Amino acid sequence: MSWLDEVKYVRKQAKLNNKFFADSLPMIASENVLSPLCREMLISDFHGRYAEGTPGKRYYEGCEIFDRVEEKAIELAKKLFKCNFADVRSTAGTTANLAVLKALIKPGETACVLDLANGAHISFGKWGAAGVRGINLISYPFNDEEMNIDVDGAVKLIKKVKPKLALNGRSVFLFPSPIKEIAEAAHDVGAYLIYDGAHVLGLIAGKQFQDPLIEGADLMSGSTHKTLPGPQGGVILSNHKGETDEDKSFLRKIGFGVFPGVSSSYHLHHVAAKAIAFAEHLEFGEEYAIQTIKNAQALAQNLFERGFEVFGEKLGFTKSHQILLSIGPKKGKEASKKLADSGIITNMNTIPGDEDPLNPSGLRIGTPELTRIGMKEKEMQDIADFYMRALLKNENSTKIKADIKEFRKDFQELHYCFKKEFRGYDYHKLV
Repeated sequence: MSWLDEVKYVRKQAKLNNKFFADSLPMIASENVLSPLCREMLISDFHGRYAEGTPGKRYYEGCEIFDRVEEKAIELAKKLFKCNFADVRSTAGTTANLAVLKALIKPGETACVLDLANGAHISFGKWGAAGVRGINLISYPFNDEEMNIDVDGAVKLIKKVKPKLALNGRSVFLFPSPIKEIAEAAHDVGAYLIYDGAHVLGLIAGKQFQDPLIEGADLMSGSTHKTLPGPQGGVILSNHKGETDEDKSFLRKIGFGVFPGVSSSYHLHHVAAKAIAFAEHLEFGEEYAIQTIKNAQALAQNLFERGFEVFGEKLGFTKSHQILLSIGPKKGKEASKKLADSGIITNMNTIPGDEDPLNPSGLRIGTPELTRIGMKEKEMQDIADFYMRALLKNENSTKIKADIKEFRKDFQELHYCFKKEFRGYDYHKLV
């Protein structure tokens, strides 16, 4: 192959990927799609530039224009989340978590966490950022029926082990966490409570989920590309004002944790796109969050009625964008592959009791992207039928995939973003 053939090959794969997702039902809970204005920022000249440091305090020249963009992104983030402090530099939610851990806890010190099998995110586990930092991790007790932290047990644990940090990081996030009670216990023993809102950030900003900063969390980290439909990246938020010496020290540590702690330059084009996404969410976020949750609840109910084992039944299955199914011992991988062959893109997931993350017993399902392309409760009935055909009736995958392709024809426009004329933008034809 010549170099030109190599380029054509990569370009062809990008086109195939666009077509693949345009014809499928993308239901991975951690994914979403960008608005045209956000995408425009990603191909701007910001892409190749460096801006180590903070606005006005750079290690490179030529950052004056970008400084204004970062300042605007910070301003919009604080307005969107009604908080006093925002750092928009982290290149991912996990990077934001690592920055916080570097800032606030030393190797060998103790943090309380949720166990991975009970829905924790890997960045707060021994194989992720917390493990890289060398933290002694002690798991909260868990209530399987309520799919949540056992609040009484967690409070007792915190009082007993006196951790440096009480972490709330979740990858399966069906219901709000008992933040108020855990924060009170953490503060009583001199610990900080850190809330990883990566999955639910857009629901929080849309006023449809708990606000951890109001409930007592010292910091909220998050991803800017899940229920908050922006570019891939991270953010750190706090209500600490920096007015006292203790507050100033706390926020200075966080800033130092981000840079030079875990990042050098930090993807300036993504910061610009974050600013756009924050502005769009201020305008459309509440409407989008409401519909995203409605869709998840409708889909969960419809799956349950068709014979699936859906977690959280007694609490209405979910109060977020996520649904968790139990498929059978170690059958999650097999089920996710069958769905993918049928045109439904989701992921295998551990459920309570699982020990092997590569052979789990569950599926995690999300509605952020389906909502973004205009689907509502009515469509969730059809989607539940596709799941039933694929996993319960074991119908031919090729036939289901063809039916899903036809079903998707009416849902190719992007919603909940700026300017009416952009809503018909075919975001799958970028290449």
